[in-house]
Amino acid sequence: MTITQIPRIEHRQAAALSAAENDRFVDLVRSLEPGDWSEPTDCPAWDVRALVGHVLGMMELTCSVREFSHVGRAGSKAAAGRPVIDGMTEVQVAERAHLTHGELVDRLTAAAPRASRARRRLPAPLRRIAMSQEFDGAREKWRLGYLFDVILTRDTWMHRVDVSRATGREMVLTAEHDGRIVADVVEEWARRHGRPYVLTLHGPAGGDFSGGDGGEEISLDAVEFCRILSGRGTGTGLLGRQVPF
Repeated sequence: MTITQIPRIEHRQAAALSAAENDRFVDLVRSLEPGDWSEPTDCPAWDVRALVGHVLGMMELTCSVREFSHVGRAGSKAAAGRPVIDGMTEVQVAERAHLTHGELVDRLTAAAPRASRARRRLPAPLRRIAMSQEFDGAREKWRLGYLFDVILTRDTWMHRVDVSRATGREMVLTAEHDGRIVADVVEEWARRHGRPYVLTLHGPAGGDFSGGDGGEEISLDAVEFCRILSGRGTGTGLLGRQVPF
């Protein structure tokens, strides 16, 4: 498939992907054994418990304007010169550190469908609101719709990868769901680097992609491709161009 053949995720499809991904994350967390929660993850500052606290925090943030404002203000103070998102995630984890494993599961189970509904119902005028975001050492202009429709689903998906790897669980992957998320990542990656490429991604979420004539030829696992672009692995050449997750 060429880059021009990869349609961007529109709002209706984004809602379906969000609901499915939230459900899959909840199912994974429900399966955790007591010893799994303290396992380290590919996010250096977080074990599984802290990572789940962050995902819960992000879901609850999307459900409540009050929570969104609170985390934004508190995160700005906590960031102390770093990207605000770093401060926001620290606040989310810290404010849920007192919850038991059972309470985390219960709140995550309750928040997942509410977060999906809130994102689906975000009005078009709000989705068009522009926001400034720091990414890969530069300031970018994002639409709120891009954050809610694309990034929040990618974030949950990548953290499902993190938890699966940390706990030795096989990740549930399908072409219809995970393959669509990966294809969207490919489309943005290709737009960002703007160079010819031939990409073969293996596994249930993979596929064959290309853009331009010739170019660098890349072949690897689809999930590993996304891990590298998220900064969790080392990439050279075109794989050195990161994509936001």
